[in-house]
Order: sequence, then structure tokens, then C-alpha cells
Amino acid sequence: MSTPYLRIFQQPKSAILLILGFASGLPLALTSGTLQAWMTVENIDLKTIGFFSLVGQAYVFKFLWSPLMDRYTPPFLGRRRGWLAMTQLLLLVAIAAMGFLEPSTQLRWMAALAVVIAFCSASQDIVFDAWKTDVLPADERGAGAAISVLGYRLGMLVSGGLALWLADRYLGWQGMYWLMAALLIPCIIATLLAPEPSDAIPVPRTLEQAVVAPLRDFFGRNNAWLILLLIVLYKLGDAFAMSLTTTFLIRGVGFDAGEVGVVNKTLGLCATIVGALYGGVLMQRLSLFRALLIFGLLQGASNAGYWLLSVTDKQMFSMAAAVFFENLCGGMGTAAFVALLMTLCNKSFSATQFALLSALSAVGRVYVGPVAGWFVEAHGWPTFYLFSVVAAVPGIALLLVCRQTLEYIQRTEHFPPRTAFPRAYRLALRVLMAGSLVLVLWLIILIINSLTTLALPVESLLLDIGGTLALLGIVTGGLLDFLALRKTAEITR
Repeated sequence: MSTPYLRIFQQPKSAILLILGFASGLPLALTSGTLQAWMTVENIDLKTIGFFSLVGQAYVFKFLWSPLMDRYTPPFLGRRRGWLAMTQLLLLVAIAAMGFLEPSTQLRWMAALAVVIAFCSASQDIVFDAWKTDVLPADERGAGAAISVLGYRLGMLVSGGLALWLADRYLGWQGMYWLMAALLIPCIIATLLAPEPSDAIPVPRTLEQAVVAPLRDFFGRNNAWLILLLIVLYKLGDAFAMSLTTTFLIRGVGFDAGEVGVVNKTLGLCATIVGALYGGVLMQRLSLFRALLIFGLLQGASNAGYWLLSVTDKQMFSMAAAVFFENLCGGMGTAAFVALLMTLCNKSFSATQFALLSALSAVGRVYVGPVAGWFVEAHGWPTFYLFSVVAAVPGIALLLVCRQTLEYIQRTEHFPPRTAFPRAYRLALRVLMAGSLVLVLWLIILIINSLTTLALPVESLLLDIGGTLALLGIVTGGLLDFLALRKTAEITR
């Protein structure tokens, strides 16, 4: 690969992207898998361990407080770096404080600190995503996304598998948490050295503007609803294939847990990193649309490797090849997808819009699990993995429909406005917002039911109503976009 396409990897900005990506991935396992392992070793009951998983909701609902980070500027370091430094300092203190506690006697304090860590970590993600969106020019977003993904994965690896090994062999659980806190010090230094985005980017003048303007800006664009559907569906086939991979390799094919751990976790992680970096390099030569199309096709095709495993005899080489190819293509797709999210953000509201879009992109990954389990029970593993290949098709089809809009955005760095069906679009947006509010109410009821013995009976009803309204709003908006595209095509003939 020629030097011009590798120039971003040689810039000081790349080291900052890598370290800040590491800071973004580091806290995740410390409130999930690593913390669960500590509580399991200390013989904490399963109900309590399950309750601690609720802190992960902060990453899903981070868009609720992201407008504050667009509207207000800390008194030091600027709008982006100031918030980054504040969240990292709070993370350092909270993670270090976790090392002074014992799960067997101080569970309430551990729960409180876990909430603080998850909240600060989600807030750091908001600002980091906004910072890289504001700082990276259009031609560097693919490579920048790849570097940040690499840092994020390394952070997860250090706070996950490496942290467990260090806690078990050398440092103990408390010493390990102190070490994880100390690793944030170079991340804070990187924040101090990072460039602040240009002052020319306008800042929302009021909190109301910070909340309303990002929605008005996004939903006033041509093809906005189809692009929302594209964000949900682009990695749907990948989400299906990955949702039950470990179970499939152990129960479906017959490998033991140790073999799966070495290949699926270690080799899979390496392949994801290589794929993200190689995808970033290729995106220096490809347009955003072409990268999304090629990597999306590879993502779908790579799922066929698991289908081949399900219909052939068990072989370690076959498993390694399937895992490596699927994760390699998934890493390439992730680099292009993160670049897409950055491209879709208005720099005035990049914190809010990126948080909303990334939360939406998690819908398929979070909710595909129950459907995948039912599908395997009903149809078996071979049919399931063939279906995961087919599940990639709607995302590719939507990408082709949105081609003109994406190429216009990348060419002009502006978003084509929409003029057709204004009343119908407003109705679709109101239905979506109503569904979102019902889902927020469902989350509040879920937390109340977990903390008390009230057991309010409307929990499942609110989930059904909220999900139905949100889906209805998105489908209606997508249909209006399709009709508007046809109307535009007829006018231009």
C-alpha cells in the first residue's frame, strides 16, 4: 500500500486517537464481565449479580444527556477536551475507589460506584465520538475510525481477559482495579495534548436548542428515515451470526470451551483489529458508499463460513478459518460504519447526533438474541446461518437506495434538504418520539421493579407499546422517503 494512503497512521493525531479509544474501551468490562467475575469468586448470589448488569443501560440511553455536552463548555480546555478531561478524572477516582471495597460487605457502595463509572464512561464516549467527528476531515474518517476501534478493543482486552489474569495470579482484585485506574493517567495526558476542534463550529445558544435543533436538523434532511433504517439494518446479518457463536461452536459443532476461548476470543479479536485497520487503509482509496457496499457484501458472505461448519465434520482449522474471516470482514465493516456515523453528524450537534445514531445502531445487536435463540430451536443451525447471510441483504438494498444522498454528502459536506410531504413527516416523527418516551418510561419501571418488591404489572405492556410505536414511526418515515425519491426521480426525467 503506497505511503500517501498511510499518512494518517504516521501523524501525532493517530497516537491520540489510539489512546483515547483505549480510554473509551477500558471502563466497559470493569462494570460488567470483570466485576461479575469478582462477585462470583466472592460467592455473591446470582440475582444480585444480574441486577448489576443494569448499569450497562447507561451506554444505551446516553443520548438523553448528550445535549448538555453540546450546549455547555467547561471553563478549561474547550467544549470537547474539557468534558473529556472531566469524565476521565472522575473515572480514575471512581475506579480507584472500587479497589477499596469488598463485594461481600460493601455491595451498596459498589453498586453506586458501578453506576458512576458506567455514567462517566458513557459520557466519555459521547465526547470522544464528538471530538473525532469534529477533528477528522472527510478523507481521514475511515482510517480514524479504524484507529479508534483498535484502541477501544485493546482497552476491552486489558480490562477484560488481562485484568482477570492479573487479579488471579499477581495483584488480587483490589490491586487490579488500582492498576486500571492508573492506566487512565496517560489517557488524560493525551487529552491535554489533543487539538481542540475549530472555534468556527457554532455552539447551541440554549439547552432547548441543543435538544430540539439536532432532531430538526437530522429529520429535515433528504432520505433521513431511510438512513435511520440503514443504520439499524447494515450490520444486522453480522449481529445474527455473532449472537450465538460461542454456543454454536460448543453445543452445535462440539468443540470444548478451551478451544473456543483460544480461537473465538483471541484469534477473533486479532482478526477484528486487522480488519478495522485494513478497512481504514482501503477507505483512503474508496468513496464512503463503495466502502460500505464492498465491506457490507463481505460481512454477509463471511457468515457462510459458520454454515459450512454446521454441515461438515468438526475440524480445528475450519473453525479458525471461519472465525478469522468473519471477524476480519466484521472489522472492515465496523470501520466504514463508524465513518458513516461521523459523516451524518452536524458538527454543531455532533455529541447529540452521534449518541442518538450509535444508540440506534445497537438496537439490532441488543434485541436480536431472543429471536436468534427461537430461530435455532425451530430450524436448526444450518438454516440459521444461511438466514444470517440473507439478513445482510436489506441493509445492502437500503445502501443502494441511499447512494445518491451519501455521495452528495461526501462531495459537498452538506445535507440535501427535504421538501415533500411535510405534514406526514411531522406525524411520523411524533409517533417515533412517543414510542421513545414510552420506552424511557419502561426503563424507569424496570429499575423500580428491580429495586423494590412493588412489581408494577405494566412493564411488558410498555415495552410492547413503545417498541411498536417507534417501529411504526420509522417504517412510516421510510415509506415517505421512498415516495419522495420516486417523486424527485419523476420530476428530473
